[in-house]
Amino acid sequence: MDKRERLEAYLGSHDLDSVWFARPNSFAWLTGGNSVIDRESESGVAAVGYDGDGLTLVTDTIEADRIVAEELPDLEADAVSVERFPWYASSLAEAVADFVGTDERAAADIDIPGFESVDPTPLRQPLTERDRERYRELGAQTAAAVESVCRELQSGDTEHEAASALRIALSARGIEAPVVLVGGSERVQQYRHYTPTEAELGDYALVSVTAERAGLHASCTRTVAFDPPAWLASRHEAAARVETTALAATQAAAANGGSGAESAGTAGDVFAAIQDAYDAVGYEGEWQRHHQGGAAGFAGREWIATPGHDAPVDAPMAYAWNPTIQGAKSEDTALVAEDDIEVLTAMDRWPTTTVDAVGYEIELERHDILEIEG
Repeated sequence: MDKRERLEAYLGSHDLDSVWFARPNSFAWLTGGNSVIDRESESGVAAVGYDGDGLTLVTDTIEADRIVAEELPDLEADAVSVERFPWYASSLAEAVADFVGTDERAAADIDIPGFESVDPTPLRQPLTERDRERYRELGAQTAAAVESVCRELQSGDTEHEAASALRIALSARGIEAPVVLVGGSERVQQYRHYTPTEAELGDYALVSVTAERAGLHASCTRTVAFDPPAWLASRHEAAARVETTALAATQAAAANGGSGAESAGTAGDVFAAIQDAYDAVGYEGEWQRHHQGGAAGFAGREWIATPGHDAPVDAPMAYAWNPTIQGAKSEDTALVAEDDIEVLTAMDRWPTTTVDAVGYEIELERHDILEIEG
């Protein structure tokens, strides 16, 4: 089902005349473009709506020409009508409300008086073929940026210096970085979210990023060691086994039918497998110390799995699972289909190891620890 078919079905099932998207990730999902000027605003500078007949773009007179020329790669020029409003006259929400009027029933992903609320997350799943191709490009370039920085790290570098280098490497490839975490050997044993400080990396470091381009998000974590503690390798392997189990369980849940089946596998099913895997690798209850990840796509996580979570597991869809064991973490973004698990953020020259899932007959090549002689 393509995106317009999904929107058509949504209008019918919710008895709506139109549905509108102004948040940047949903705008990007439908148009392929970027509507962001101010990253602190919940909405972009344009909204796109579907009314069953076609698409309408609403934006102000400052942005209209540029957005039409540069930010609608998935829309034919004659397939979208454009409504411009004076930048000084009203807000984007007011302009959309004025265009729709009071006689129609509409929904939006931002707060507009008189409109219903739409949760775009289910509409964005599963990924279309075009979005999967974009994801492969994003994953490969994110991986290349992270690897290029990690290979140059030294024990005496500060976390801030490493984080700055990551942001520059990603930006040079046209990639935004909503999340950049770098933790040296002392802080990664204390905190699961190791926001960068002036502390030196020390014996080893964890590097985690969530990268974004055209609305799509790719996450990965890598371990770089200079003089690693004796326990690091075993904890890293344990985390990798939990992650591999999560991917195997995701594929199994998706094979049950995804959102279109009466007995669809759920996020809670995957989470139960993650809990079992922690037990099997000797770290019972460790899952309570950090979230385990979930579906990825036009958000860093479209949903985060929790015990009993009833979100359906779709395929083909991206998933980023990120199990942690004190001082160690394993994370990549993978495209899961019913017959394949494709790691999108795999790195060309990074050391790997074969890891088997707990309770599933699946083995995957997972990133190992990169050791750098100092």
